[in-house]
Amino acid sequence: MEAALALAELARLIAPPNPWVGCVLVRDGQVVGEGHTLEPGSAHAEVNALAAAGAAARGATAYTTLEPCSHHGRTPPCVDALVGAGVSRVVTAIFDPDPRVSGNGVARLRDAGVAVEHGLMAQEVRRQLRPYLHQRSTGRAFALLKAAASLDGRTAAADGTSRWITGPDARRDAHRLRAESGAVLVGAGTALADRPSLTVRHGQARPPRPPLRVLLDSSGRVPASGALFDRSLAPTLVFTSARSSATARHAWEAAGAEVFVAPERDAGVDLAVVLRALAERGVLQVLVEGGAFVHGSFLRSGYADGLALYVGNAVLGASGAPLFAGFEVAGMDRAPRWRVSGAERMHDDGRVDSEPAAAAPPRE
Repeated sequence: MEAALALAELARLIAPPNPWVGCVLVRDGQVVGEGHTLEPGSAHAEVNALAAAGAAARGATAYTTLEPCSHHGRTPPCVDALVGAGVSRVVTAIFDPDPRVSGNGVARLRDAGVAVEHGLMAQEVRRQLRPYLHQRSTGRAFALLKAAASLDGRTAAADGTSRWITGPDARRDAHRLRAESGAVLVGAGTALADRPSLTVRHGQARPPRPPLRVLLDSSGRVPASGALFDRSLAPTLVFTSARSSATARHAWEAAGAEVFVAPERDAGVDLAVVLRALAERGVLQVLVEGGAFVHGSFLRSGYADGLALYVGNAVLGASGAPLFAGFEVAGMDRAPRWRVSGAERMHDDGRVDSEPAAAAPPRE
């Protein structure tokens, strides 16, 4: 199963919106076939492993990180392929929460006389597939907040400069996070201050489709110009509210962006609507890059699912820009608690990964 996990990781950039899955076929103690998910519409991990094994698949055990699919989509069911190839045993880590599968794959295998074992390395696979599992089970894209801050938690100096808080290693890693995300999101303040392109750069492997650029601008402040609206780089989706003018919305559309008029909540667009709309467009994970008010709104609403914090080696002082804004805590007993899930040194900088310690329900 460890080998299947490693194979699945090779498909992280190419498989979405499908899950990235690995499969290893073993017969008489020998690996006879391996495979992972390919691009949407192509063969799944199990079918690729069976093709590699050929006739040796008969009587083999299939180790697959996710329950084999049992429905007809753009490809036939993997369950049928496993049964037809004569696989005698399937070991899978977790059930697929997709309602078209969700236990049906395991049930159909057992009905066909295939022995099934379930739960091997389940925790590791759940972590690997966290965005997919979240999107399928909640109907919302997984919101991963990403920020770079100084040692004293500031994202910019008093004069507004922020280049560069972290060094090249950390910035390359941040672009890897972009490549692994189906969408990259910023608020109007960041779009106006930084004029970002929100593309994958710094030598990272490119996904087959560039991440969707997402702008939150409830009042129509951001002009429809610059790299963010360059259609040759990547598509752009603007979430706005009825407060924005028709002129602003028409200008965004004329520049080639999709415009989504969403209801307002807490003086901004409703984040629940945003995350559901992204999920409906096939986005599994959205990388929320800020700024401070956007990060604060995700925390306040309960829709922050993870945090990747890059910590630089500078100290910027009390007048620097805060990491979160518009987010107040009355006392320690009211403070949201997060659990550190990983930490990594990157030359003179560091990256700390965190997730909510308690699964408090979002404010719907």
